[in-house]
Amino acid sequence: MAEDIFDMTGKTAVIVGAGANGGIGHVIALAFAAHGADIVAADIDEPGAVTTKNEVEKLGRRSIAVHCDASSEDDVAKLFEQTDRAFGKVDVLVNLPFWFPRMRPHELDLAGWERTLKICLTSYFFCSKQAIQRMLKQETRGNILNIGSIAGAAALGRGNFAYSVAKGGVHQMTKELAIEYGREGIRVNAILPCQVSTPGLKNQLTADPQLAERVMPRFVAGIPLGRLLEPEEFAGPALLLCSNAGSGITGVLLPVDGGNLAMNAGGSVVWPKD
Repeated sequence: MAEDIFDMTGKTAVIVGAGANGGIGHVIALAFAAHGADIVAADIDEPGAVTTKNEVEKLGRRSIAVHCDASSEDDVAKLFEQTDRAFGKVDVLVNLPFWFPRMRPHELDLAGWERTLKICLTSYFFCSKQAIQRMLKQETRGNILNIGSIAGAAALGRGNFAYSVAKGGVHQMTKELAIEYGREGIRVNAILPCQVSTPGLKNQLTADPQLAERVMPRFVAGIPLGRLLEPEEFAGPALLLCSNAGSGITGVLLPVDGGNLAMNAGGSVVWPKD
């Protein structure tokens, strides 16, 4: 029988943003578990993390749920201490936290700017630092997967300023870490989504049909596939980058965007209400 190059048996994956209400992180957690990994489901949404943990255990894998505000260095340290006690190692880290105030730059206050950077960028540093410290002590070393965005690769306008700047930082962090630790056996990559039909977005558009009527055509116009992506479509790319299937891949920013960046049509110079 041919070797399953996507097999993750025996690996421990820490997924920050794995709550069942979040979309991409939840899907990645279940995909990794289905391929043999044990899962640390971390999220500021503790009930969502517990749901993910229970689903992982139903797949026959071990899991713990950890409440974690990834923008807090103390919370992140406690997350990895709990991981040490439960599993004794970290083979894979997936960083997903995000938050953004949709505001034009001249209207954005310092608090909104700093909060966006702390959640969307600094949290990735906190988690990566903790994971790398452990990976360097392991013979198997490990993988880090950052969830970036098309917003960090091409300007989107329409109030995405602080979020886009943070995601641009995530992309550069990905490349710097890949170069810094490549010879020590640690691979670091990023996935760049376009708009994704997550539970949060669905709830927002359902609650405001007029918003959906204005915004959805703009989203779809920038995606050559002609639709928003589904969270499940990120399972395969994540498995590729975090398993032996991607053993030669590091420092890559992989668009999973329905062709958005290829068409270079993600942004607009008008506000959604126009």
